[in-house]
Amino acid sequence: MSAYQDQRVVVTGAGGGIGAALAHRFAAEGATVVVNDLDPARAAAVAGAIGARAIPVPGDASQIVAEAREALGGTVDVYCANAGLASGGDAGADEAVWEAAWNVNVMAHVRAARLLLPDWLERGSGRFVSTVSAAGLLSMIGAAPYSVTKHGALAFAEWLSLTYRHRGVQVHAVCPQGVRTDMLTAAGSAGELVLAPTAIEPEAVADALFDGMEKGRFLILPHPEVADYYAVRATDPDRWLSGMNHLQQTWETR
Repeated sequence: MSAYQDQRVVVTGAGGGIGAALAHRFAAEGATVVVNDLDPARAAAVAGAIGARAIPVPGDASQIVAEAREALGGTVDVYCANAGLASGGDAGADEAVWEAAWNVNVMAHVRAARLLLPDWLERGSGRFVSTVSAAGLLSMIGAAPYSVTKHGALAFAEWLSLTYRHRGVQVHAVCPQGVRTDMLTAAGSAGELVLAPTAIEPEAVADALFDGMEKGRFLILPHPEVADYYAVRATDPDRWLSGMNHLQQTWETR
């Protein structure tokens, strides 16, 4: 029997891409899954494709915990904070762009955890999955709001883990590079240069998460080479920055 048999799971941003792959995988493992998306039609389509084990709960990902918990009979065992906003732009990006990225990529996670933690801590179990992106470990050219807020999402996931792991709360940060989704398409020429060459399918991200959950890992790297880039960033930041600046210059001249 799967470890997720009869678990109650919420996946935000599940109307396509990684979120849909996670929802399908959890349901295949025997869980009941709330499929959340801002677009009601997309949420309903994914839930319909999954079948009886899926419940569509459309709406803003930062405000659906109470409704999702009610749909699951009063308890959430696993919460996948997957909804994300791939905001491009440089330091001069409009304030509204920065605010939207901050709300979706960071504060939606904070608001969900705020509501989930009391129950999880009382019963001594709960699992929080944060879809961060390799940009949270490294960075992404042409996307200052995205890079900065994904660093924030990783920092919050780390804080949750170091604070509550001894009380039964398990936290996982999923940090893929390119994934063949609408978000990769939206990344434009920067995505074509940096992400597309090694892009993987959303199902591969789900596979990496389930392997990491089984092994109790915090950091989930669907692209294993990201660990090497992260090590260079930490131990030789000038070398890493020079390499990233070279990518920036290549992008500017394409």
